[in-house]
Amino acid sequence: MLSQKKLFLFDIDGTIAVGDTLYEGSRELLDYIEKIGGKAYYITNNSTKSGADYVKKFKDSFGLTATEDQFVTSGFMTIRFLKEHFAGQKIFVLGTASFVQELKKNGLSVTEDTAEDIACILVGYDSELTYSKLIKACQVLSTTDAPFYATNPDLCCPYDFGFIPDCGAICDMLTASTGRTPQYLGKPAKEVCEICMKQSGFSPEQTLVIGDRLYTDIACGINAGVETCVVYTGEATPEEVASSDYKPDYAYADILAFYHALREG
Repeated sequence: MLSQKKLFLFDIDGTIAVGDTLYEGSRELLDYIEKIGGKAYYITNNSTKSGADYVKKFKDSFGLTATEDQFVTSGFMTIRFLKEHFAGQKIFVLGTASFVQELKKNGLSVTEDTAEDIACILVGYDSELTYSKLIKACQVLSTTDAPFYATNPDLCCPYDFGFIPDCGAICDMLTASTGRTPQYLGKPAKEVCEICMKQSGFSPEQTLVIGDRLYTDIACGINAGVETCVVYTGEATPEEVASSDYKPDYAYADILAFYHALREG
């Protein structure tokens, strides 16, 4: 039941905002969650921004106050995984300059060159993608048996005019060329939800995942054993929900409609 929910795990792009535009109802919803003693976390598969970047974006673009610990990004999940399994080892990375810098800041040994001592291969969403980067990634994937990881499986990313290719689409190009398939580290991994519940102290019964994409957002909640809600302002459609294996517990036209439903209990 919605009246039980206290921990709300929001996807960002296509759910509460798109680009620099906050959707109608998002501000009122976040205020209401605080009023009822709840907590909002933001679980995003956008690996180009750190938690600190999102705090700044929320303030500058949306006029919203947030703290760094409220953001669990695919970049955060990736860094956590790599520090546990590949600390001190060479990691080949295809990603934005800021993402590479974030990995280095966290003490990871990364390269964008085709070195011989590569321990693993990592691909992220790359808005600075070039063909030469793809060639290097294909070379490493084809000439080494280093494990292949990627930040997130999203095929497309919401944009002001529609959608643009995301990490999953980039990986599909690499898979088509090399036959190698990555293990994804962001949503729909259940650990994304588990981290939020552990940090906040709320139970699975008190937790709700809200997103616009079935195979990442809704699947993430299902994998973690918590209820889910889809909004139709991003990728998912009612027709897709009807035919999908990832069935949300709730569905609304937009975040404003969800806000009204939550207030009505």
